[in-house]
Amino acid sequence: MMATTHVFAALAVAVVVAAVAPQFAGVVAAAAILGGLFPDFDLVAGHRRTLHFPVYYAVFAVLAGLVAAIVPTDVTVGLAAFLLAAALHSGADLLGGGLELKPWRATSDRAVYSHYHGRWLAPRRWVRYDGAPEDLALAAVLALPALFVFDGRVRSVVIVMLVVSIGYTVVRKRLANAGEWLFGRVPASVLSVVPQRVVPVEDDRERTAE
Repeated sequence: MMATTHVFAALAVAVVVAAVAPQFAGVVAAAAILGGLFPDFDLVAGHRRTLHFPVYYAVFAVLAGLVAAIVPTDVTVGLAAFLLAAALHSGADLLGGGLELKPWRATSDRAVYSHYHGRWLAPRRWVRYDGAPEDLALAAVLALPALFVFDGRVRSVVIVMLVVSIGYTVVRKRLANAGEWLFGRVPASVLSVVPQRVVPVEDDRERTAE
């Protein structure tokens, strides 16, 4: 799924918190955005493994939520929202495609790494790949609550992210084809520092572009 879809999912949960405790609306919105994005900061170094913890984020989110319920402050509520958003992101990656340059080909059996289980978890492919039409549709639906509940900067961020999501969906496959063309023309010394997941294997290069 797109990073924006993860953020909108986290904001949808933040809407519930904001309805129950409106004094923390700004905090939970900011924490949800940051937590929804945070796992993908490992994009260039061990993507979906280095900062993705589908089990541990969830455990710590529950603990942080209990602390926030007992001692509700900006810090405790924000931390709980951040961890919950990161947990949703890591878990939701199971529902998407695998780690590969062209995930719509469904050749990878790696969705997200579970440090608790010590292995890669397989993709369900309910959303075939990040930037798929169904991914954009899901992002739009998840963004609606935040658009109606939050205002000001949060609403502006949501609108910008929706525009980015639409643009990314339009060019998603073109970007993969451009990457495949580029990787086929750069020296091995350059490829050695590029994340392996985005480098097409030989049999991939022999297939027709989709």
